[in-house]
Amino acid sequence: MEVTCNRCHQVVPTDSCYCPTCGLPQIVYTSEDGSAAATGEPSTGAVRDASTVEWKPALRVALIVSVPAAVIWLVSSGSSPQTAILSPLWMAAAATWAVTLYARKQRPAWITMGAGARIGLVTGILSGWFAFIVLSAALWAERFLLGQSKQLDEPMLAKVGEASQQLQQMSPDAQTLAAWKSFTGWLLTADGRAGSTLIGLLLLEIALVVFATAGGAIGARLMARSRRPGA
Repeated sequence: MEVTCNRCHQVVPTDSCYCPTCGLPQIVYTSEDGSAAATGEPSTGAVRDASTVEWKPALRVALIVSVPAAVIWLVSSGSSPQTAILSPLWMAAAATWAVTLYARKQRPAWITMGAGARIGLVTGILSGWFAFIVLSAALWAERFLLGQSKQLDEPMLAKVGEASQQLQQMSPDAQTLAAWKSFTGWLLTADGRAGSTLIGLLLLEIALVVFATAGGAIGARLMARSRRPGA
């Protein structure tokens, strides 16, 4: 006889005491002689749906993890090209850690990949905000307090010059060349430099969120496989 979950009505394996979809315990009552069995209505008061997120503890865990994760990301991305390549993995690992800390105190002690992805998303957003604030403050201090505007602008000027030389070698038409000169002229203004910096920071935020979301989903999947009864 096929047994279904009392909450989500999905099929539950006969050898499992938990629903593989929502995590609800499946309590079975048997007669003394074992000749009959019936599925009873379980108590759901203290049992959490594995696909939902209790945001108060989740936000607390995300706050605890996001700040050191952003600091590690900033240090690793600015230290060397080798570590900069691996720096996005730190954010994914931080989201996995946040999901692990959250799920340990839940009942059942695992969550679905969707719930893990949402926790990872929040962790990535908080880490991105922290990194955004730190980088913005550092750039402002270097440019206006320390007077290092020339040192900050030299890499951009060099890249613009290289791109212009490559474009000249391609023999573009007059319209393309005029559009390029207009764009580079704007890019080298104060508004252009500020806009390019802002775009770079926003791309950084998006990258952190994407990797953190993926890390949260992966962390939930790993925990489900290791902790879910009957998995």
